[in-house]
Amino acid sequence: MNLAIMLKRTASTYPDRVAVFRGTTPYCSFRELADRCARMGVQLRTRLNIQPGDCIAIVSRNIPAFVEALFSCWYAGAVAVPINPKLHSKEIAFILSDCSARCCFISDDHREAFARLKDAGAYSGSVIVFGSEEYRSLYEGVVAKPAERRPEDVAWIFYTSGTTGRPKGAQLTHRNLRTMSLGYSADYERLQPGDSILHIGPMCHGSGLYILPHLAAGAGQITLASSNFDPAEVFDLIKAHPRIGFFAAPTIVRRLTEFAAINKPDTSNLRIIVYGGAPMYVEDLKRALSIFGPKFAQVYGQGETPMAISVLSREAHEESLRDGDFRRLATVGVPQSVVEVRIADDAGQEVPSGTSGEVLVRGDTVMKGYLHNETATKSALRDGWLWTGDVGVMDPSGHILLKDRSKDVIISGGSNIYPREVEEVLLEHAAVAEVSVIGVPDPEWGEVVVAFVVPRIGERPLEGELDRLCLDRIARYKRPKRYVFLDALPKSHLGKILKRELRHFALETDGDRGDA
Repeated sequence: MNLAIMLKRTASTYPDRVAVFRGTTPYCSFRELADRCARMGVQLRTRLNIQPGDCIAIVSRNIPAFVEALFSCWYAGAVAVPINPKLHSKEIAFILSDCSARCCFISDDHREAFARLKDAGAYSGSVIVFGSEEYRSLYEGVVAKPAERRPEDVAWIFYTSGTTGRPKGAQLTHRNLRTMSLGYSADYERLQPGDSILHIGPMCHGSGLYILPHLAAGAGQITLASSNFDPAEVFDLIKAHPRIGFFAAPTIVRRLTEFAAINKPDTSNLRIIVYGGAPMYVEDLKRALSIFGPKFAQVYGQGETPMAISVLSREAHEESLRDGDFRRLATVGVPQSVVEVRIADDAGQEVPSGTSGEVLVRGDTVMKGYLHNETATKSALRDGWLWTGDVGVMDPSGHILLKDRSKDVIISGGSNIYPREVEEVLLEHAAVAEVSVIGVPDPEWGEVVVAFVVPRIGERPLEGELDRLCLDRIARYKRPKRYVFLDALPKSHLGKILKRELRHFALETDGDRGDA
């Protein structure tokens, strides 16, 4: 079943309800949204010759038109490829090339970047700017039914990365995303018309995935009028919209908690805060609970099984607050209803309760595979199970405690940063002989990037030079916040860099640090 049927059904049931708001201003009703997306789907097929299975990228900040672009892709039978707008243009170009995007919707702040990509020959597809005359012309023409799609056809390519740092496209099918939506209703809350979701986090990632369960229930989508995170604006919208909820990384929850503790905003309309994407410190969660009350739920998922591995329910948070026993809040909860989870040894055999092992997931949310990457697909998908790369322990009640990220991924502000990618950029500097990048705990961001650099003999690269190199190659948020210069990196007898020793060293010398 094509996911566009979801919008068609909701538009028939709740035609006049507001589907999307920009701040407090209605953008369109469900009837209008379905009508526009149906017409856009036809125009994409006829004007741009988009064929079923073709990829259409979306590079945009959070704006109402994102929802239109997403569903118009599906009406056309195409595959949506939302891309993080904060990525460097070279990173965006790689993704566009990897998925062979035929067309790309962009917000107006990306006009110049895409003009440069086109001039450099890095992208040859069509570019449609949201709000432009060309974009508005897509509303014209006839209305047609959504293109026929099978449940196993790809609907969304979610670009993640592995140990190499090169983005990998997790192919998510119509079945994957429909099952994810059903799982939300089963494990988090029963949505209803009049509910709404505020898109604080990037719509190209977790927040955007939650468009689906909310739209299916007739709930509204809200984007920030400023399109940028501002705690004051968030609380203004919470006050203005009844039964509002949102998904956010722990960093954002922490900032909202700090703002609310000082300014005492009205949060009576707040329905739920779903947090995930990075570790949430128990002390931070306890403080947030004291400010907002038991309105929290935690999601643990990956791009390869979107928003669907485990859940720490709102009821679990309420019980912890009531009983004063916060140990359970250190876990990521229990397996979601739509998946099967096991903790396994290296052979894939389930280990006893309380024993560490890799988290494995099986179910209808698990991706079809990585685009154009059979080797990575075979490594991640074995005998029907997704090997997550995360090490965890499951207790007798089924609660999962994550112990480590086995792939050394750094999670900063809810975004994944891959050490190898940063290391390769730093090694481009002529004065750098060796480098190793790690993440260290940070109370604001969860983790921050620290680079250990071994200079070439007789040379010493300046931190400013390394910064400029990073800013020219990768997204700003991936830049090291601290550089440590060493004569040599600690290594095993096999020559492998001992990152655990670097982590110990970074923590021991943290008080003497000077951030870059």
